[in-house]
Amino acid sequence: MEREYAFNMATETSTPVQNSDTKGALGIPQAEFVEDVDSFMKRDGNDSAEAVLKRLDESHSKYKFMEYNLSTKKARLKAQIPDIKTSLDIVKHLQSRKGTTDPMETRFLLSDQVYAKARIPPTENVNLWLGANVMLEYGIEDAKVLLEKNLEAANKSLSQVEDDLSFIRDQTTTLEVNMARVYNWDVKRRQASQAKS
Repeated sequence: MEREYAFNMATETSTPVQNSDTKGALGIPQAEFVEDVDSFMKRDGNDSAEAVLKRLDESHSKYKFMEYNLSTKKARLKAQIPDIKTSLDIVKHLQSRKGTTDPMETRFLLSDQVYAKARIPPTENVNLWLGANVMLEYGIEDAKVLLEKNLEAANKSLSQVEDDLSFIRDQTTTLEVNMARVYNWDVKRRQASQAKS
């Protein structure tokens, strides 16, 4: 879903302060810092400061929307990674007990803060939740490989999301500074025209 928003934002043509350079896996456009407001406003044509500010505000809103989506994804990944680690630890423990014949005693979660005792005989297979109410049975070695791969992918994805969030926050700050500079330029221009008349 985030990729759609990034694509729509990257193909936006009416916003004059986006470079064609992009960063990150999402193709997030980079906001251009307005160094010289006079030349920027001349380059923008006959548009009024209000129209330019409106376009800057629309870009700002898009960045904020993407930031919200990425923050949600980051929170989901931060909750998912400990679950994967726990599952991996359990599978490794079952693998270490593979040669024994004694059942393993443990407690398992029934609901929030309600546990039940269980005796687990030595086993060759485990069941893993894959999401969307789907559970599959795996051999212990296959389950370990799958969980290690999922953990690596989740950590990589979290790192990418954090990089994209940092980039978006930088672009949001740049746009806010641009909006302030254009607004101040317009106020000074109006004051100068009032002083002349």
